[in-house]
Amino acid sequence: MIEEVILVDAEDTEIGLMEKMQAHREAKLHRAFSVFLLNDENEVLLQRRAFKKYHCGGMWTNACCSHPRAGETLQAAVDRRLEEEMGIACETNWVYSFIYKANVGEGLFEHEFDHVFFGRFSGTPKPDENEVSDWAYVTLAELKKDVKVNPDKYTPWFKIILAEVLDKNILDKVI
Repeated sequence: MIEEVILVDAEDTEIGLMEKMQAHREAKLHRAFSVFLLNDENEVLLQRRAFKKYHCGGMWTNACCSHPRAGETLQAAVDRRLEEEMGIACETNWVYSFIYKANVGEGLFEHEFDHVFFGRFSGTPKPDENEVSDWAYVTLAELKKDVKVNPDKYTPWFKIILAEVLDKNILDKVI
């Protein structure tokens, strides 16, 4: 199956479909989502991307991130990918959206209209080893410190979202 992404304009209006790797090579703006999960202790669930991922392999990031399919709602895509990547089913809610563009190496770019969702999960993930090599719950204080000291361990979008979340006190609104 050829994986496609939904191309969008700066207002997130759908303007077409494109094969995923081509969109990443050409830095085309496309729809995406990122999911943050917090446990009962308000620790952030992180995943370490599988080393064989097509970009950012072995890097730490938020609980789940991906692209909706044509005709799929964002919420359905979030639910599907949380289950596929992390073996998690939980309630999530959209919190905000933003556009970013980042060089992710090997001639690939992420240029995404990213919809950020938050949810609660305190269990043990059951990740797909093709997607995720490791996972951890970390406190926000530990995370802020480590991102500052070891920024290359984290995906570009995660660092952008984390900065926005901290700058706009978004966690205060979802906790």
